[in-house]
Amino acid sequence: MDDRTNTIAGWVLAGCAAALGLTIASGMIFHSGAPDKPGYPVEGAVEAGGGGAAAAVPIATLLASADVAKGAEVFKKCAACHTVNQGGANGIGPNLWGVLGKKHGHLPSFAYSGALTGVAGNWDFDAMNAWLTSPRKYAPGTKMTFAGLGSAEDRANVIAYLNSQGSNLPLPAAPAAGAAPAEGAEANAAAPEGNVADEGKPADSADVVNAATPASGAPSVDPAAAEQAAKKGR
Repeated sequence: MDDRTNTIAGWVLAGCAAALGLTIASGMIFHSGAPDKPGYPVEGAVEAGGGGAAAAVPIATLLASADVAKGAEVFKKCAACHTVNQGGANGIGPNLWGVLGKKHGHLPSFAYSGALTGVAGNWDFDAMNAWLTSPRKYAPGTKMTFAGLGSAEDRANVIAYLNSQGSNLPLPAAPAAGAAPAEGAEANAAAPEGNVADEGKPADSADVVNAATPASGAPSVDPAAAEQAAKKGR
């Protein structure tokens, strides 16, 4: 009985020793330290702050190569609410014949929301681009539920299509690549008018001193002499 117990105890100890040895050996081979950056890499993902977002292309540049036929296809998303033919009836939204160049809320036959009619200006190319990007941002409180067109090319194509439907406005000139503002424009915009201390700003101390200094060639005034002359004149 004692031999059997000793045998079992020996096997248990041997098993524990083997397990401990394997644990030590595996720890020497495989390292399970914390990763330098937690998470899993995603193919195609761009790290935030890696160069910043690309600058938006001006709508005038996109309109130069816009495709009216493609715009007609994209406009089908709008056709559930809008007609675009001349004399077409209003639907959930107003008829859009000749809309470009018109004032916001120009159709007397349609009940526009105050949010839209309160927006100053006309439906020019930039305004239409901003509206199609996000109606709710362009006119907060608008009744229009359309979320907008995320593709700038789609917006340019739709605007070109709308322009062909009764507006026919000349397309805006595309800005030159890397065009700088006119020379001196920024300086003129930032420079204050005149040399007057206004808007709560104190005058320069040099100006205060100069204001009390006689101009070159002007006679100086001696206070004592002036008082003596006044007594003689009495």
